[in-house]
Amino acid sequence: MLPIDYLLFLQIVFFLCITPGTPRVVIVTYAINYGLRRSAITAFGDISANTIQMIFIAFGIGAIIVANPEILNYVKWIGIVYLLYLAFDLRRSSKNINFKQNLSSKSNLSLYRDGFMVAFFSPKAWVFFGAMFPQFLSLDGDFKIQLLILIISYVVIDFSTLILYGFVAKKIVMWLKANPKTINTISACALVIIAIIIASTNI
Repeated sequence: MLPIDYLLFLQIVFFLCITPGTPRVVIVTYAINYGLRRSAITAFGDISANTIQMIFIAFGIGAIIVANPEILNYVKWIGIVYLLYLAFDLRRSSKNINFKQNLSSKSNLSLYRDGFMVAFFSPKAWVFFGAMFPQFLSLDGDFKIQLLILIISYVVIDFSTLILYGFVAKKIVMWLKANPKTINTISACALVIIAIIIASTNI
């Protein structure tokens, strides 16, 4: 992998990660509800799922998923169902939300699981990694070293932008003194809309 190829990889990943998407909606909501530190646990879940996806793609396992429409369709619908579950959970919690109590209303495992599930069952993530990763892995060099560099680079950029989203959202909400109930309702609606868009898209 040439330095210029690596720089191109970094540019693609950076622009991908700063683009609003489902993981960012979840992180923003959790940063507001549970605090930035605890939302970082959700971010760890997200990058864990992405790391597994990248490894699967690199060793050909992910190619089976990407190349098989039926498997990808199952992944898609599991992801949709989980997004709707998160939307329902947010809407339910907004009915009797107490901001101080809400900081501990979700376990660390639940926070991690939500980040992992949203990322792992995103069909677009599988397709993206399947299309992009092989382009930057050269058989001429040390395959494992290249893979490690790409994974670490992606994880650092992805995690940093997720935390940045959470930090900015937290500051804006504090500045506007917005009602957490309103934020939860908006986020729940956003997740439902995303689920509908994914359902209506041919992967």
